[in-house]
Amino acid sequence: MDIALLYFDDCPNWKVVDERLSAIAAERADLTVTRHLVETLEEAERVGFHGSPSILVDGVDVFADPEAGVGLSCRVYRTPDGLAGAPTVEQLRAALAVGDRTAR
Repeated sequence: MDIALLYFDDCPNWKVVDERLSAIAAERADLTVTRHLVETLEEAERVGFHGSPSILVDGVDVFADPEAGVGLSCRVYRTPDGLAGAPTVEQLRAALAVGDRTAR
């Protein structure tokens, strides 16, 4: 399964997601995590970047709000503890489990 972490440098939250994805990938040999720095608004529009950090599982933004715009901004996630700059490890695991079922 291919996981892409899309981010821009001015948002610190991508580093939290990177750490969480790295920990999950260390447990699962079937995961490949790549990082993609989005540097311009034009690139954000081209790749459908809904803010930093964005997590794509096999090319699909698994946390995307259909009404969210694209652009160079920090993204907010709904977590069990309220709004946060990154999904929890449990939310990431659940998103990957959905990806596992879809791939079968």
